[in-house]
Amino acid sequence: MRVRPRAWTVLTVCLLILAGLTGRADAAPASRLTAAPYFMPLENDPQPISEITSRSGLRQLILAFVLAPNGGGCTPTWDGGSTVASDVAVSASVDALRAAGGDVAVSFGGYNGIELGAACPDASSLAAAYQQVIDKYALTHIDLDIEGDDLGDAVGETKRFQAVRLLKQNAAAAGRPLDVSLTMPVTTVGLSDLDRAEIQRAGTDIDTYAVMAFDYGGPGGSMADDVRKVMEDAHTQLVALRPDLSSDAVYARTGLTLMNGHTDQPSELFTQDTFTDLLGYATEHHLARLSFWSLNRDRPCTGPTGWVDGKCGSVTQQPYDFARITARFTG
Repeated sequence: MRVRPRAWTVLTVCLLILAGLTGRADAAPASRLTAAPYFMPLENDPQPISEITSRSGLRQLILAFVLAPNGGGCTPTWDGGSTVASDVAVSASVDALRAAGGDVAVSFGGYNGIELGAACPDASSLAAAYQQVIDKYALTHIDLDIEGDDLGDAVGETKRFQAVRLLKQNAAAAGRPLDVSLTMPVTTVGLSDLDRAEIQRAGTDIDTYAVMAFDYGGPGGSMADDVRKVMEDAHTQLVALRPDLSSDAVYARTGLTLMNGHTDQPSELFTQDTFTDLLGYATEHHLARLSFWSLNRDRPCTGPTGWVDGKCGSVTQQPYDFARITARFTG
């Protein structure tokens, strides 16, 4: 998905003037992924891009995860192993998806491994590491998935958002869009204190607040209803944290991230019906994005697995059942 320059119109100018007069920032970013599950392109037996596009209907993916090397250092790698600089396999997948009319984001972080923000010594070196990935894959979207010990690390978070500001300056100077999403774990009552502190440190530089509405201990019997409640709690909190945005504008900058099948919490279960119900919620409120963890898991299990397997969803399904539901979301 490439964004082309648009001709200036009288209406556009008037809207910009009005936005300046009201002092609000209600306009959503021009460049955005809407229906985009997470996909590990090198781990968990990744499906071919040609199969994904032909069988799922999806054209957008969030590639996971770019991390610091397992042995330390400020060099971007895939899952702590092979360097981004030497990569050819992920580049081929990105090219194939774009040839099919799609696009990608790259996610930095995740629950495991060493996030670059913890490894790089300062904001400038961190921005340079992120920029290397942006340039490698010609990205207009990046995702910060901050979990575990990194969430609540005030020094690391400050460094990370200083780096984001540098990235946005780089993109503006080059005349390119850069949409930055912040993926956040939640509790049974919405955002945690750590989430809220992180959002405050980020200021207004985050374009999409992606709520990770799983692994919080929701009840499987009423999973969709409980996710709706958690999302509405998070919405109320985001409205308070972003007084420069209207309630509708906060919805338009909120992403909903689910987990297909069984999650790490025994009480949680997301079926195809759950996804269809929550597709309705995302559509009703015109959310920015509908996503799930992960596309690698969107297929039936074929052998012995644990409670949660990285290569299948541990529920009765056909391949890409959850992806086809997600692909129906248009923002």
